[in-house]
Order: sequence, then structure tokens, then C-alpha cells
Amino acid sequence: MTTRIQRITPFLWFDDRAEEAANFYVSIFANSQIVSTHRYGKAGAEASGRKEGSVMVVAFRLDGQDFTALNGGPKFQFNIAVSLVVNCASQAEIDYYWAQLTQGGDERTQQCGWLKDKYGLSWQIVPAELPELLSDPNNGDEVMRVAMRMKKFDLAAMRSAARS
Repeated sequence: MTTRIQRITPFLWFDDRAEEAANFYVSIFANSQIVSTHRYGKAGAEASGRKEGSVMVVAFRLDGQDFTALNGGPKFQFNIAVSLVVNCASQAEIDYYWAQLTQGGDERTQQCGWLKDKYGLSWQIVPAELPELLSDPNNGDEVMRVAMRMKKFDLAAMRSAARS
């Protein structure tokens, strides 16, 4: 039996809520699970200033994609320069992921499907057909104008702009 190894794995640095965040994300996405949890041993605790036995790293999978979350302390924080994109097949999916990921998060300062979850991680909740709508030679610019006015994407309005 061959073990599947994902070549590139996003590594997410949290202050001290990696396990909580991983469990939150796994609860939202189908085909998801916590893969493993590793705790700080004596040497790691001494080097990091963390409590021995506390959670160090959580490996988890979201809809088949592997991630690693680290409790690394407050030195680094998320910013909007890196985000996770969720491609959605329908408005119902857009609405679902938006509602789940904005729980305790911030959607006020973002536009075009971007939001920050309660851990500060940025997400983009987008219709999977967005590239096609934007690349329309006749109406792509109008789709862009409409999209730029939206926080959460309204797929019907974007499709209507594509037909105008």
C-alpha cells in the first residue's frame, strides 16, 4: 500500500488556537478530518516557551486537501496577502460557506467574495464559473464592475451582467 504524499501543504501559524481552528474547518467542509495531533515534548516546550503536553501541530484535511496548523505563538499573524479560495458550484454553496466562515469573523472590510474568519485567516468564496464570466469578450468588464460592488457574491446578478 502506497501512502499518499501531497507535495505542497499549506502551513498555518496560529498563536494558540490551531486545534480549535482545525476542528472548526473540518466541521464545515465535507470529506474532511483531523489526521493527527502532535504535542510539545520537553525539548520543544523549552525551545518554544510552550507548555509541555500542549498541542504543537495539527494535521488536517479539508475536502481532500492537506493542511498543517501550528501553535507557534503571537509572533506572526495572518494577513490578507494569503487566502484560501473555495470554488462554489451554486449560490447555495456560496451562501453556506459564507455563513459558516463568517461566524465570529469579519466580512465588513472585504469585497469580491473575501472574508476573514474568526482566526484571522482570509478566504475567498467564489463561483466556480467566475473565470468564464470575467473572460466573456462582450460583457466581462460589466461582470467585473458588478462583482467589485459585492462583498458576498450574488451569482444571479453576475450572470445577469454577463447577459447584458
